[in-house]
This record gives sequence, structure tokens and C-alpha cells, in this order.
Amino acid sequence: MKLKFYAACFLFLQFASMPGYCQSYGLGFAGHEVVQDKRTSLDLSPEQPICLDHSFELSFDLSFMPGYADYFGYVFRLIDNNERNIDLVYDMRFLENKHFKLIIGDKVSDIAFDVDINKLYKNWYNLKFQFDMERQQLILLADGRTYRQKLNLKKNCYRILFGANNYKYFKIKDVPPMKVREVKISEDQHLSYYWPLDEKSGNKALERIKTKDASVFNPIWIKKLHYDWEMVKDFAVKGPASVAFNPHKEELYVVAEDSLVSYNLISHQSTYHPYNSGKQGLLPGNQSIFDGSTGQLFNFYMDQKLVANFNFSSGKWDKKYINPDVITLFWHPNKFYSALDSSIYMIGGYGQYHYSHSVNRYYFPDKRWSVVQTKGNFTPRYLSALGTVKGGAYILGGYGSATGEQILNPKNIYDLNFYDVKQGTFRKIFEIKPKSEDFAFANSMVVDEKSNNYYALTFPNDKYNSYLQLIEGSLNTPFYKLVGNRIPYAFHDINSFADLFYCPASQKYVAVTLFRDEKSNQTTVKIYTLYGPPEAFSNISAEGGDTFKAGKYLLLVSVILIGVFFFYRQNRRRSGVSKTGSVVSVFPAEIPLITDRATEPETEQPKPTIKNTIFLFGDMQLFDKDGEDITKSLSPLIRELFLVVLLYTIKWGRGISSEKLTEILWFDKPAESARNNRSVNIAKLKIILERIEGCQISKTTGYWKIDFEPKQVKIDYSQYLDIVNSKREIDKARLNELTNLIHRGGFLSNVEYDWLDGFKSEISNEIIDTYLHYAASIKIADDPEFLISLSNYIAYFDPVNEEAMMINCKALVHLGKHSLAKSKFETFSKAYKAIYGEDFKQSFQEILE
Repeated sequence: MKLKFYAACFLFLQFASMPGYCQSYGLGFAGHEVVQDKRTSLDLSPEQPICLDHSFELSFDLSFMPGYADYFGYVFRLIDNNERNIDLVYDMRFLENKHFKLIIGDKVSDIAFDVDINKLYKNWYNLKFQFDMERQQLILLADGRTYRQKLNLKKNCYRILFGANNYKYFKIKDVPPMKVREVKISEDQHLSYYWPLDEKSGNKALERIKTKDASVFNPIWIKKLHYDWEMVKDFAVKGPASVAFNPHKEELYVVAEDSLVSYNLISHQSTYHPYNSGKQGLLPGNQSIFDGSTGQLFNFYMDQKLVANFNFSSGKWDKKYINPDVITLFWHPNKFYSALDSSIYMIGGYGQYHYSHSVNRYYFPDKRWSVVQTKGNFTPRYLSALGTVKGGAYILGGYGSATGEQILNPKNIYDLNFYDVKQGTFRKIFEIKPKSEDFAFANSMVVDEKSNNYYALTFPNDKYNSYLQLIEGSLNTPFYKLVGNRIPYAFHDINSFADLFYCPASQKYVAVTLFRDEKSNQTTVKIYTLYGPPEAFSNISAEGGDTFKAGKYLLLVSVILIGVFFFYRQNRRRSGVSKTGSVVSVFPAEIPLITDRATEPETEQPKPTIKNTIFLFGDMQLFDKDGEDITKSLSPLIRELFLVVLLYTIKWGRGISSEKLTEILWFDKPAESARNNRSVNIAKLKIILERIEGCQISKTTGYWKIDFEPKQVKIDYSQYLDIVNSKREIDKARLNELTNLIHRGGFLSNVEYDWLDGFKSEISNEIIDTYLHYAASIKIADDPEFLISLSNYIAYFDPVNEEAMMINCKALVHLGKHSLAKSKFETFSKAYKAIYGEDFKQSFQEILE
């Protein structure tokens, strides 16, 4: 088992080390910034102490999360059977020159050391605590140094707790905002326990060797922070707002009509600065920019040749707009400040059915705008991304036309250009080639010339219910990949705006969306953050140029699938709960049905109109009584509310209580606020469900339920449960019925919630068990062709399933296809060895006997 594990780890690490894929994982600990009940705890011994009879070593990687005021607290606490505690504490007091201290009992030991806190923010430090029973001492290896402490040691059992804990009278709540990963316990230099802490969700940390899983309370999973964007602020301001960013303070400025709103990305505090100069009267299409070299904030409007400077001390703007004015000719331009010549540059834009490629320059010494005469070809456009560097700016993509006229073949543009400030020239570098839907770009991109890469936000610009997707690309080649999860984005052309910034100290990406409601004259502002480096987008279909050959791409996909199935297989054998959720989520888009060719007609039947139907397998979809897809009517919160109530209704019959609903959806709100939120969103859900005949939400039994008439409303999950829970034996017809339901893809494959993981893993296990159970019920000679189809289908779930391979080979041999059977066995054996690190124990002849 150990050999298999190590081989799988090697395979996983080999994949993880491929170019472009980061390894950001671990467990983050919430400390003094939250109330005591919300602080993070990791208990490696939740049920029984860990007993260690020989000399042993506890090791782990440690880092600190930047941007917090208080770093005092316990890194870990060991408690032996004699109730002696051994603690590692970080003492943040400035008078201390050795901030890490080892405590034994109620005394400070001789072991104390320090690591520069700025380095702790950026790096992982490996700490090793060696308990040497022969020499009766504790040895600490930290930051390249060795520390020793005499310690009475004997065979013992230990409670091992990181962060906060509630164990007896050893309770502690002082926790530094830290990150921990790769926790290992070795005995006599042999690895006995291993917690990578590489989960994305849940309250368990899987132990890889002896299945002694740890429990986690209030976890901050690092991998999730590097994949899921977190909406940290959502508010509305008056007027057509614009945004600017101060990277030194990591502060976002929202310029509104009556006040300046500053949001600090470190403290997460918002500050409103009412204008002492009176109402600013912003015009639609105004732009804001922050000059980091002078610390000044500017707001400008190209059509009036106006640049207003905001004085933070006096709270006043030095210029005002002239109202009213004609609609701007420069919607969604790109802009940047150049320290080389003390100028603001504005490039491109759209207005009056015309796309611009002009470069307008505001020169601060004479406070005048001018049009720069440029060289080089640059297609007129808007909706581009611009990233500033010392000598100029990179400009990526956009939407426009060769002539600038909207009536003459406008289209999406995907070239990367560099604008040189000194030379006044545009230089095209390359053109990326998207392989799926077209997209445009948010206003800014993050450029790192040292690593020669960039990050930009893209979005499909041909629909209102769109989404923002971060991409990582190279400044030298057209290759790029999708990273991070998607952000919902309502794109209504000139009423919508999106931007991207980067916090260098806290290493966060910041996405901002603005949506202006003309009737109310308000702009809704949403701020999202994502920790860098971002994790690769989970669809594993990163688009790009020709740098990846087809063979390499297929190999990459194969390795990923094998890795996913390995972890599923290991977890299923242990506890039936899959760490990665539902294995069916790696289905092909459509899986062929298992059919009886002798009885199935080959003529293609016309597809019926889908009405009054709810699909939960594959992408979630709702169709109303008229056959219209109403999925987009559900906001993210209402969608989750609907799914919670529906799944609890179908799975357990009675539904879900108000208390449980609040615990899942509004756990962070006071009781009154949660109750109001619940009432408002249930009322909205009721209105949406009225469009599905025979389906409504109710609370007649005291529990919230989704009542539906099975004859009127088709729900694939309900039909699925009828099949797998049926008391009658699964036959070929029922098997095809099951296949029909799940061929759209994995269960809720486009939805990720912590509470949903249990549903997904259970469905994965049931599906595989159902097919294997049926395969075992018939003889090879009775229907070999059908069994070949069935075993191939099982391989979609588990490519190294031994039972499926044996069925396949025996059926092929029965049909006289010996070479195909041998080839199937050899393919299986190679995959088996790649995953487990050892040869498959049976020979080809043995499996046929």
C-alpha cells in the first residue's frame, strides 16, 4: 500500500511540476481577526491519541498570511498521556528578538529562534521536531539551524493540535494567521502518518497512509483561495462611477458623484469621503487613474478635455464637469500614466457607431490634451486589456473593425501589441487563437516582465449573463491558459465595466465590476479577490496557440484523468467519500448508451421539446412549462437555496428546517438578518417556480420543501433515485434507463458547495456499484457483446477497475478476438503500474481462468 501511495504521489508531483500549473495548497488559520468561535483548529488525533513507541519526528511547512495586525498565538500543541504539553508559540512583541518559542509544561524551554516575518509572508519554512528517546532530547531543525533541549521521553501517546483547540483544560484560542501544509510523522526514519492538507473544502484532512484523518474546524483551504474568487464587497454609489487602484496601500478607489469610497484590500475596511467641494456631477464614460509616483488621484473626461485632481487632505476636486453634455465618444478606452514624460495616455474607445485607435495624451506640465501621431498598425477597438510597463504599455485584444466603422464587419480582436511611449509606435507581437466562444477583455491586465507573462480577465461579450474568466499568458508566445474559477458578470455594453488589479504585498488579484442603472442613477460595485498564483481552471481545456501539440495535450488529459481516478479509488475503498467530489464530473460531454443492437432500432428519432424539466446531471438546467430555459433567472444565492431545498426534499422526503437552511446559507449573519434574507429569497424563488407547472416551494409540514408532481415535472435526480433504490433487480432496460439519465455529465458538474460534496460522492459510488453488480449477474457466454459495452462504460468511471478489465478480456476471448483482449490487458497493466508503482499481480492467462 505504501509503495502504491508513493508512486501515485510521484505521478501527481510530476504533473504538478509541468509548466503553468502551480502548487498552492495548505490550511490557513483564522486568528484574532475573527471571534473565538470562528478561529481555525486542526486536530490530528480527533478520536484517539497517536501512539508512538520509538523515536519519532513531527515535521510540517509553515508560512504566515500577510496583512494582519496580530500574529501572536500557538502554532501547535502536543499533549501526552501524562498531560504534559509541548507548544510552539509565536510571540509577536517587538521587544523580543526570538519570536518563536518552545514551551514545555508551564515553562519556556531553551529553544527559541526567529525567522524574518517578511520572509514568512512569501515563503514556506519547513520545521522538524525530532523526539530522540535514546538520547532523551528534543531536536528542532529550523531555517538551517539546529536546536536541542533535554526532555524526558518514553513510549507515549499524543494529542496533536494545531491552532485553536477545545481539549479539556488545554483549551487555547490564540492563533496566528498562519498557513500549514505537509504535516508528517516519521518513526525511526520511516513515514508513518502524512497529512498533505491539499483539500479544497470540508472539515476533514485526509491522512494518506493509515487513513487516520484529521478534523478541521473553521478551515481556510489555501487551494480554494487560489481557485475561487471571493466577493469581498458589494455596494452601490450615486452616479456613473469609475475606479482606480493604489498598489502601494492596496486600496481601491471608487469615484462616485457625491463621495470617494476607498476600500482597503488588507483590512477589508471601507471609508467614505464626502466631497467638501460639493457634488462632482460625473458624466457617463468618465475614467479615473491613480499615479503611484506622486500619490495623486485623477478623474478625467476626454470629451471636455478635463482632468480633475482629488486632494485627499482637503477632500476637494480642483475641477468640475460642465452639465449636461453629449454622450461620450470614448466608451471603454484604455488608459495609463507614464512617468517617463509625466503624462496620461488614453487609447481607443467607442462612440457614435465608431471605434477609435487614437492615442490622446494629457501632459501635466502644460495641462493640455493632444492627439499623438503614432506609427505602426493598430486596429480601432474598445474592450481591450492594457498593462503598463516602464517604457509603455501592452494592449491585448478588444472588439472593433479594420476601418473603425461599426457597420463594416466588427469582430473580436486577439492580438497583443506594445505601445512605445518614446517612439510613439505600435508593434504587434502575436495573435492568440481562441478555440471556443469569442471574448473581449476587462480594462486592465497585470504584466510581469521578469517572468514574461501576463494575467487578463476575459468575458463573452455576446450575451448579458456573461462571466469573467482569468487567463495567464506569455508575452513571447500566443499560448495561454485559463486559471481560477469564473465570476458572474452582467454585460450590458456601455452600462457595464470590469477591471483587474494586483496587490503586490498580499499577492492577490482584484477584479472589480461596475453596473450602472440609468433609471436610479446608481452604480453597483462588486469587488472580488483571488490569491496568486491562481490554480488552473478545472475544465482542463485551456485554449491557446500552437505551442501544445495534439499528442502532448492528449497525454496531459490522460494523466489528469488517471490522477483523479486514483484518488477516487483510494477514498472509496477507505470511507466511500470522495475528496474531489463526484467522479462522474470527468465524464465526456456525452457518453454512449449501452444498447441491445438486436432490439434497438437504428433510425434516429426527433428530439422532443423539453418542458417542465429540471436537469441536475451535467450543467444544472430548468425548463418551464413553455419549454423556455429559465436557469439564468436564478441568482447565485437563489440557485443555492433552490438546490438545498430540492435535494433535501428528494433525498429524505421531509425537506429542510429553517435552522438548517440558515446554518448552510446565512451562518455569518445575525438571526434577524438571516430571517429577513431567507424570507426575501424564498419569495423570489416562489415567483420563479411559478413558471414550472406543478412545482412550488412550501412549508406546510414545518420544513421547507419543493413540492412537485412527478407526472408533470421531470427531475432526473428523482428518477435516478427510483432506479438505484428500487427493490426489483436491475436488468438491461433499467441499466439503459440509468445511462440515459446520467449521460449529460457529472451530478451538478458546474456547481461547487461544501454541503454538496456528500451527495456527489454517494452518487459516484452508487453508479459504479450498480454497473458492477449487474455485470456479475450474467454469464459471459450469455451476452458477450453487451458485457464488452458495459465494461467499457465502467472504464469511464474507473480506468483501472480490475473487474471491468477482466470482464472485457473474457468477453473478447469468447468472441475469438484474442489480440484485442491481449491489447486491452496490456493497456490496463501500463495504467495500473503508472498509478500504483508496481506490476499488476495476475498474468493475462490467470485472469482468463
